[in-house]
Amino acid sequence: MQRVTRVVIVGGGPGGYEAALVASQLGGEVTLIDTDGLGGSAVLTDCVPSKTLIATAEVMTGVTESNELGIRFGAEHATNAETVVSVDLAGVNARVLMGPDPQAGDIAGRLEGQGVTIVQARGRLDGPERVIADTDHGEQIFDADVILIATGAHPRVLPDAVPDGERILTWTQVYALDRLPEKLIVVGSGVTGAEFASAYDALGAEVVLVSSRDRVLPGEDADAAQVLEDVFSRRGLTVLSKVRAESVTRDGDRVLVRLDDGREIVGSHALLAVGSIPNTADLGLVEAGVTLDRRGFVSVDKVSRTSARGIYAAGDCTGVLMLASVAAMQGRIAMWHALGDAVAPLDLRIVSSNVFTAPEIATVGLSQAQADVSEPKVATVTLPLQGNARAKMQGLREGFVKLFCLPVTGIVVGGVVVAPRASELIYPLAIAVAERLTVDQVAGSFTVYPSVSGSLAEAARQLHLHGSELGSKE
Repeated sequence: MQRVTRVVIVGGGPGGYEAALVASQLGGEVTLIDTDGLGGSAVLTDCVPSKTLIATAEVMTGVTESNELGIRFGAEHATNAETVVSVDLAGVNARVLMGPDPQAGDIAGRLEGQGVTIVQARGRLDGPERVIADTDHGEQIFDADVILIATGAHPRVLPDAVPDGERILTWTQVYALDRLPEKLIVVGSGVTGAEFASAYDALGAEVVLVSSRDRVLPGEDADAAQVLEDVFSRRGLTVLSKVRAESVTRDGDRVLVRLDDGREIVGSHALLAVGSIPNTADLGLVEAGVTLDRRGFVSVDKVSRTSARGIYAAGDCTGVLMLASVAAMQGRIAMWHALGDAVAPLDLRIVSSNVFTAPEIATVGLSQAQADVSEPKVATVTLPLQGNARAKMQGLREGFVKLFCLPVTGIVVGGVVVAPRASELIYPLAIAVAERLTVDQVAGSFTVYPSVSGSLAEAARQLHLHGSELGSKE
């Protein structure tokens, strides 16, 4: 009789719970040890809460920019929506904080339905084949044939900017606010910083965004980032570029941000969005033979293996493109590999991602920076949304669709969408990149008229092959 494979997973975020579902499906005896709550930071403190807040911000953006659509609010003498529409932040955050529980409950139900044993405890390794769970009732020991580490990460803070949870905040603490900040200083202009800056600006707060780089979203498409900066400027959001925050201190109901160029900014609140630190300390990883990089992230290969035989890792603790979707795929791949199922290595070239600002910025595949240096030369077309019929009807002024394809073959290798709901619009391009569809195949599919997605097909049509060389069209 074949022995059942014992799988122990440490961490209940997307990497952990998706791995548990796959391992159980493949016949493993699965134990999932989780500390903070099923769903991890994606459900509890990050994706679900922040996007719930952003959902309210989207409504406010639509309200405040609806005058040209003929919408009027309140009394006849009101000249703009801001005079009659306001945000109850306490009510918004109450809704935000209620959101994770049902989702965590759904995850628990799925796991239990597939026979996964859930242990609420802090897990740590005792060598390469054993996990100890420190529960409220003492230690529990689990012998394992396969171990997956999926412990996530937590917000990085600055030595001279220590959060107090009231005025100086990380992104996990902002949901305790019951009043809209009068002036919010966001330190950090990556995805998290840009999203919260955009959201709180839409909710009605005065926002200052401090960026150490020459532009916001330094890791995203430069053209897309420029659109966002232009929108920020039009809406009155202040961006301070090429400057670092040296310290953030509190003085009563004020915060003082000192910059490395000598300037000082005073606000009511400060939000730190300066990166993440992996949750890998004191887990017994190094002692078990697991290699960590200089920042403490677990080193893994493309099938999620660590340097220790039988030990895998997934999610933010690996530092590999820190997205919930990537974490989930890393976890699935780990179990497919460990339990002998068919498996393909993780391919970051087909990952789609989204920045939930207003407008949203969605990308997939090859970036503009990669296209600029690629050989053979990649063909590009960019279509502003101003030329799209549906965008005109909706009063959309900013945004574009960008498409990349290979010469001769016309295979789609990347795309960028800057628009409301870009997170939904990117999906056809994600399929095209993953399935290596050509621009002719994309162009040959029907789109609804009028629709913003029609610009995707139009971009593909403009890249239709005429000979062996393709040019760039702007």
